[in-house]
Amino acid sequence: MPNLLKRILLVSFFLSIILLFAVFLGLLAGSTKIDPADVIRILFNRGDSTPDSIIWHIRFPRVILAALVGATLSLGGLVFQAILRNPLAEPYILGISGGSAIGAIIGILMGFARFPGVFFCAFAGSMTTLVFVLFMGSGGAYLKKDSLLLSGVILNAFCSAIITFLISMSHDHKIHNILFWLMGDLSLADMRQAGILLLLVFPCFIMIFRFSNSMNLLVMGKELARTMGVNTTLITLSLLVTTSLMVSATVSYCGLLGFVGLVMPHLLRMILGPDHRVLVPACIIGGGSYMIICDLLARTIPEQGEIPTGVITAMIGAPLFIFLLKRSRK
Repeated sequence: MPNLLKRILLVSFFLSIILLFAVFLGLLAGSTKIDPADVIRILFNRGDSTPDSIIWHIRFPRVILAALVGATLSLGGLVFQAILRNPLAEPYILGISGGSAIGAIIGILMGFARFPGVFFCAFAGSMTTLVFVLFMGSGGAYLKKDSLLLSGVILNAFCSAIITFLISMSHDHKIHNILFWLMGDLSLADMRQAGILLLLVFPCFIMIFRFSNSMNLLVMGKELARTMGVNTTLITLSLLVTTSLMVSATVSYCGLLGFVGLVMPHLLRMILGPDHRVLVPACIIGGGSYMIICDLLARTIPEQGEIPTGVITAMIGAPLFIFLLKRSRK
C-alpha cells in the first residue's frame, strides 16, 4: 500500500505540472496578446486594467471549465471501458452524450434554466440512452463486445437525427443558435458555470476513486470479482449512474465533445499500466490538460474567430477509434 500511494502521488505530481503548464498556455493565448510576464503578474496581483479583465473574466473561467470537462469525460471513458470490458467504450460513441444533448435541448425548449432544469433533463436523457444501449447489447448474463458497440453507434445516429429534428422544427431563435454549442463550445464560460460544474462532478470523482480497486476486479470478469467479495451489481449500477451524471453535467454546459473518453484512458493506460487506482487520478488531471490544449487549438488555429472545441477532439479521436477498432478485430 505505501508503494501504491507513493506511485499515485508521483504520477499526480508530474501530471499536475503538465496541467499547470497547459493552464498557463490557455491564459496566454487569445485574440488579445498579453506578455507571459504580465500573465504571471495578473495572477498574483490582480488589478483593474483591460488585460486583468481579459484574464480573470474571459480566459480563466474558460480554462477552468475546459479542465473540468476534460477530467470528467476522460474519467467517464475509463469507467465505461472497465465496466463493459470494452476498450472502445466511451460516452460519445455509446450515445450517452447524444442522449444528454436531447434532454438538454428539451429542457431549453421548455424554458428551464441551465441549472438545475436543463441539467436534470440531460441526465434523464443520458440514463434513457444508457438503458437502451445495455438492453440492445446484452446477451445472456454478459455484454457482447461487438453488439454493444454497434448498439451505441446506432443510438448515437438516432440521437443525432432527433437533435436535428428538434432544431429544424423549432421556431425559437435560441435553438438555431445552439448548433455551435452542440459541436462542443466553451466560449461562454464563466466562473459561476465552472463552480456549479465543480460541485456536481467532484463528489463523483471521489466515489469513482473509492471503487477503483473494484474496477480492477471487474475488468478481470464478474465471476472473479464476486469470488473476491465484490457486489458487482451494486458497484456496476453505481458507477454507471455516477458516470452518466457527470457526462450530463458537461453536456448541459458545453455540448457534445466526442472521443475525449477514448484518447486519454488509452494513452495513460499505455504509459502507467492497467491499475485503476493510478488511472483514476491520472485521467482526472491528464484529461483536464488534454481538453485545455484542444480548446487552445480551437481558439488559435483560425486567423479570425474560433472553431468549436468538439471539432478538434473529433479530429484527434476519430482516427484513434478507427485504429483501435481494426486492432481489436485482429
